Amino acid sequence: MDLLLANAYFLSLDAEEQKVMRPHPPLGLLYLSSHLKSRGFTVGVFDGTFRSLEAFADALSRDRPRVVGVAVNMMTKRNALAMMAIARQHGARIVVGGPDPPYHAESYLQHGADVVVIGEGEQTLEELLPALSSSEADWSTINGIVFKGADGSVVRTPSRSLLPELDRQPFPDRSAIDVSSYLDAWRERHGFGTVSLITARGCPYTCTWCSRSVFGESHRRRSATNVADEVEAIVDRYHPERLWYADDVFAIHRAWTLEYARELERRRIRLPFECISRAERIDDAVADALASLGCVRVWIGAESGSQRVLDAMKRRVVLDQVRATSERLRRRGIQVGMFIMLGYDGEELSDLQATVDHLKRTSPDIFLTTVSYPIKGTPYYAAVADRLSSPKPWHQSTDRDLIVRGRPQRRYYDFARRWMTAEVAKDQHWRRGHYASAARSASSALVGRLGMAMTSHWRER
Repeated sequence: MDLLLANAYFLSLDAEEQKVMRPHPPLGLLYLSSHLKSRGFTVGVFDGTFRSLEAFADALSRDRPRVVGVAVNMMTKRNALAMMAIARQHGARIVVGGPDPPYHAESYLQHGADVVVIGEGEQTLEELLPALSSSEADWSTINGIVFKGADGSVVRTPSRSLLPELDRQPFPDRSAIDVSSYLDAWRERHGFGTVSLITARGCPYTCTWCSRSVFGESHRRRSATNVADEVEAIVDRYHPERLWYADDVFAIHRAWTLEYARELERRRIRLPFECISRAERIDDAVADALASLGCVRVWIGAESGSQRVLDAMKRRVVLDQVRATSERLRRRGIQVGMFIMLGYDGEELSDLQATVDHLKRTSPDIFLTTVSYPIKGTPYYAAVADRLSSPKPWHQSTDRDLIVRGRPQRRYYDFARRWMTAEVAKDQHWRRGHYASAARSASSALVGRLGMAMTSHWRER
């Protein structure tokens, strides 16, 4: 085997995801697999989602790949480092890529990687695999990689151009994994099976906290016909009850969305789905198209109810647009989900109160909260870099564990999330006449608010 691509995510080690049970296959690896197979390489995929580190070791013993490629994000970093050590024990060369390695390349090299791939990996791996098998190859001629030179110095080659025409890429290699395991997990927990796909790569927006380490600031769309072809193939082979459009931002190009809706209608394909989009990109025509496609929920990165904080984040959206789009979607029977971020640099209690007020007014069907964390390589990280510290060594921590000195401690945000969630729930219960539930939520909100008052002076050091 020329290459074993490895997904370092293990559901058995993720207690939170076990509660939610919404797993999705590693599409990035599956795109790499189909591309390399189309170029004549022998490629396997180890998908750790429903497996274990022991199973990974068994796969290495059985397949004896010359090269192991590990995809790494913040959530899977610790698992990936363990897999790298196992692969090294089996005599394989190790390549790492994904969102996390580009800005930590030297550390990954120090912990056993031979090469770090920066950005999209299809063309880079196509060049790199033969070079890894040759003792005379000059790695410095391969764009988009980082490695250690003969003298031990770290060599970073020029950036590689992004793939210009995504329609030329083969569909992700779903045959390389057990898709039925995902469908079964969804059906057992939610009553329907879901298959994910992407219609574009990258996001053209400028949010200061968002990492662009793989796709840069590009936004490259596949044609509506090409995406419809993939959906048709998914339906024919897997018969899912739903789809998940895993784009960073779906339906932000008005003409494309309307064309895609017409194309699926022409093929008489209509599957319920969820997606993430931008509030200001959804006008009446786009909302109609989403409804005709079968959209059941749109997730909006609302992030804050404070315009001051949104502007600091460079979100390029105003609150009225979020409220108008929420109502526009609800009128068409489409649920609204929102992502809310607490703790962005400079946020004050008045901003948190504004967010609670905003959520009450928009009344999303569901909202999820997270506490902001600076990802290396982002403008947010650069802005707070002189106040950052890590409580653990690099190999035991991620950017998510970084401490921003001077910010309220995590306990404060635990109470803030409780207050926010309960306060909004109280309002929704009251409107629906569920007064007992409203009273319980009010009690929980009070606990959260008191906790915030007690911990507001506790600051990270």
